[in-house]
Amino acid sequence: MDIMEGRMSVGKVALVTGGSRGIGAAIARRLAADGMDVAVTYSTTPERAHGVVAGIGSMGRRGLAIRADSAGPTDVVEAVERTVRDLGRIDVLVNNAGIFPFGPVEEVTLEQIDRTLAIHVRAAFLASQAALRHMGEGGRIISIGSCLAERVPHGGVTLYTMSKSALIGFTRGLARDVGSRGITVNLIQPGSTDTDMNPADGPGAGDQRALSALGHFAEPEDIAAMVGFLAGPQGRFVTGAQLVVDGGANA
Repeated sequence: MDIMEGRMSVGKVALVTGGSRGIGAAIARRLAADGMDVAVTYSTTPERAHGVVAGIGSMGRRGLAIRADSAGPTDVVEAVERTVRDLGRIDVLVNNAGIFPFGPVEEVTLEQIDRTLAIHVRAAFLASQAALRHMGEGGRIISIGSCLAERVPHGGVTLYTMSKSALIGFTRGLARDVGSRGITVNLIQPGSTDTDMNPADGPGAGDQRALSALGHFAEPEDIAAMVGFLAGPQGRFVTGAQLVVDGGANA
């Protein structure tokens, strides 16, 4: 049964926004390993995106790199349409693209507010809206949030936390909207993960490790594993949920 269920993802198509590096790249590789063709978007790192696509190809799956700035109102919609056009369909959408604004709230600019909300909130809504025009039963929408949306252990992250918290309501509402179509919608809340955005040997890493019950950072593959579960047949009855993968930081 496990072998048969694992093969049920073969022939499906996924789009991972911000899939050229870090958590997004790990998600793209995981979904390809599970048998999916995978498109990834990137904004500033074409060489990394094409490297991810090459890795997908080495697994015998089709890969596609799409330049798209999630801060733009049309880029993510066009990325969905190109995925459908070039790969034939879309079964899984992973809203992963993100940034990490940090600093005193008094110093946050209007431009930072607009860009953060555009990438974390508007892009997730618009990409999901576009994908739903093509998704059938068994479709999956998965967003990558943050454990900071639930608990804030330090200052400097008000804008980031606000933007990620919006995904909670988005996930719950959309799960209700599309449940009758057999489509699931879920939110993963990662904790500190070793990426170039937040390296495990960075200046604030010690404080972050101290907050974790396990005492260390996650690897991007740890987050990707949860995406793989939700995107696969075993996740068919999970929807409207937040799944925290934070090493016990919010325990």
